[in-house]
Amino acid sequence: MHRIVILLTACLLVLCSSFAARAADIRSAIFRIDYPEVAPISRFEAKPDDLGFAGASLANEDNLTTGQFLGHTYEVDNITAPPDQADTAFQALLDAGHTIIVVLANANDLLRLADMAGPDVLILNAMAQDTPLRSDMCRGNILHVVPSHAMQADAIAQFTIWKKWPRWFLIHGSNPEDQVMADAYRRAAIKFGAKIVEEREFEDTGGSRRTDTGHVLVQRQIPVFTQNAAKHDVVIAADASDVFAPYLPFHLWTPRPVLGAAGLRPISLHPAHEAWGATQFQRRFEALTGRYVRAEDYQAWLGLRVVGEAVTRTGSSDVNTLRDYILSDAFELAAFMGQKVTFRDWNGQLRTPVLLYDGRITVSVSPQDGFLHQRSPLDTLGLDAPESDCTAFTRP
Repeated sequence: MHRIVILLTACLLVLCSSFAARAADIRSAIFRIDYPEVAPISRFEAKPDDLGFAGASLANEDNLTTGQFLGHTYEVDNITAPPDQADTAFQALLDAGHTIIVVLANANDLLRLADMAGPDVLILNAMAQDTPLRSDMCRGNILHVVPSHAMQADAIAQFTIWKKWPRWFLIHGSNPEDQVMADAYRRAAIKFGAKIVEEREFEDTGGSRRTDTGHVLVQRQIPVFTQNAAKHDVVIAADASDVFAPYLPFHLWTPRPVLGAAGLRPISLHPAHEAWGATQFQRRFEALTGRYVRAEDYQAWLGLRVVGEAVTRTGSSDVNTLRDYILSDAFELAAFMGQKVTFRDWNGQLRTPVLLYDGRITVSVSPQDGFLHQRSPLDTLGLDAPESDCTAFTRP
């Protein structure tokens, strides 16, 4: 008996020393730039003050649940700043020693902040969807957990081709962000064999959504604006600012399905998503925050869970070790999408399905059946390795 006790004690000492060797203290930050915005289309669309931060809090709880058995601790700091104070606030994070930062910012600000951070800081992009960030404008210290415009446009394109709706009437806004989105749909149409039979630009005059009168004016414009269009199967809306797209359904001159920025929308997650264990995620989020989840919350959750999974598997807090593991074939993460999500090692983009959401239910999920790829059907969405001009990552 005495010998057994000695052996058990020795085993426990070895086990404890192993855990101690793998102990890691992970201090992350969520950095959100709060841009000026016009009034939301309705009270339902008003952004909560804890947007993104709420998802990060849930991720931190999840990381702590696993970490407590391995001697890993997690802490997350939430930082907001207006655009003119973003650099100062971000530099303060760097000076405080943060090396893992989830960023909710537009493309230009994201690139500038990543360049400020340098190669020894891991940036997880949870908001900027611009496709060039995954191509010629990529940075080796940025990993993208938010689907790109190209991924979302490809998700819509696959659905329309599967439904045999190949003729598109593309309506895009006049703002630069709208043009970026429109480019993604043009590229998707070529990629999957759809035909854009006509394009029209809806000019943002700055009056819509600011008053009740603005709502009515835009709504009344839509039938006249869309009349006499070439024969089409669907309307594709490229409206990053929600200037006109919400008014397209049920107000078109010729009634057709609307997809893109309104109607059937490509999205990373929504409150009604319950498949593949997401109900449990939704309930925990609602219990923690008292509200429904938004895509930005899920993307912030993803960013920190990616880090947590890498820390669990490597036992390291070193940023370069974590980054190398995340980009390796060994990395995978359960994300309530019906399959494990992984990263593309040619541009740092998360491979993930895209939900097609009509405001109440998930209508479909892309990639659609029948769209095949030699590596993964998920690589039919967005930039495949030969399509990306990113040189900051090691290609397979």
